[in-house]
Amino acid sequence: MRLPFRPPTALDTPYSIEVKGLTKRFGDFTAVDHIEFAVEKGEIFGFLGANGAGKTTAIRMLCGLLTPTEGTAMVAGFDLNTQSKWIKRNIGYMSQKFSLYDDLTVFENMQLFGTIYGIPRKELKDRIYDSLKMLRLESQAKTLVYSIPLGWKQKLSFATAMLHRPQIVFLDEPTSGVDPIVRREFWNLIYETASDGVTIFVTTHYMDEAEYCGRISIMSGGQLKLIGTPAELKKRMQVDSIEKVFVKFVQR
Repeated sequence: MRLPFRPPTALDTPYSIEVKGLTKRFGDFTAVDHIEFAVEKGEIFGFLGANGAGKTTAIRMLCGLLTPTEGTAMVAGFDLNTQSKWIKRNIGYMSQKFSLYDDLTVFENMQLFGTIYGIPRKELKDRIYDSLKMLRLESQAKTLVYSIPLGWKQKLSFATAMLHRPQIVFLDEPTSGVDPIVRREFWNLIYETASDGVTIFVTTHYMDEAEYCGRISIMSGGQLKLIGTPAELKKRMQVDSIEKVFVKFVQR
């Protein structure tokens, strides 16, 4: 029996994500150490930190892929500790590494993932062509994915992650390796998606991109050290860019 896509048991809160004391240990090593924050619906939330800061572990917990050692979180109205399967049905995820199949066409990739999401066949076809039209990729529907440019691949990954119309989409360094023009176009897609009420949770190593977020946080050593709007953090650190905020934070 197929479960309903958005069961009515989801908690109605003003937050898409609400984290309290979330912790993950691997033996004696603490990867994420009692972090706390909340993300409002439709917010673009930047999740920053150097490699090894704990970002990926935190995201994997929020996506229901890792079980927390301690703490709680509500994601898309569901309890991380007891309802992780429902969380997975209500979020989208795009990894840094391109994760679609090179030997399938653009359409076939989207059809495959849409089927996995349980979208009815006729509705899925309409959603795919709507997405391709938005990306101006209709003419590439029958093109094998391996032959399209990296920037198009990243846009395609994003569109595929949005096919089942999730409440939240997690983007793990989505513009890594693409040129500045494609990065700007990709952020236009992010803005359009957020304007429809979808929450965007994004990690990036590009500090200029962090300026595009409604709020940003900075992790270090598994702990959440700073959180606020770009303007608030620049004022607090007495600098004029998020890159300088990050550099000054690391120096401290």
